[in-house]
Amino acid sequence: MRLTQDEIKAIIPHRDPFLFIDEMIELESLHKGVGIKYVKPEEPFFQGHFPGKPVMPGVLIIESLAQVGAVILLSHPDYAGKIAYFTGISNAKFRKSVLPGDMLELHCELTKIRRGFGFGTAKAFVNGELACETDISFAVGN
Repeated sequence: MRLTQDEIKAIIPHRDPFLFIDEMIELESLHKGVGIKYVKPEEPFFQGHFPGKPVMPGVLIIESLAQVGAVILLSHPDYAGKIAYFTGISNAKFRKSVLPGDMLELHCELTKIRRGFGFGTAKAFVNGELACETDISFAVGN
């Protein structure tokens, strides 16, 4: 299943300037998905990170991955209208800088969901090269 950004906005509450998914190119609710973030040179965070050598902040790469995870979860009718809150990030590793003009491919897989808490693994790629990997955990709320 593919989703446009408008369809993503119908699932998760994030909005500009804090929505970091432009489209979903794969989606299997409650299991896995792949989102795309087109990293535009005019992104506001590039103004200060870093002047003259813009690099997408690692924390925003992880946020992008988490948003893909939220779409995977909240696209299922049992979780529609809820919010997924971060409860943890572990084993985060940054392998490659993400630069203006890059297309960030965001892979996330939910590995466990139980009693309002969940866990997942996530990887971000640029041109087929691993840029970031992490494990995430979250709580589901209203």
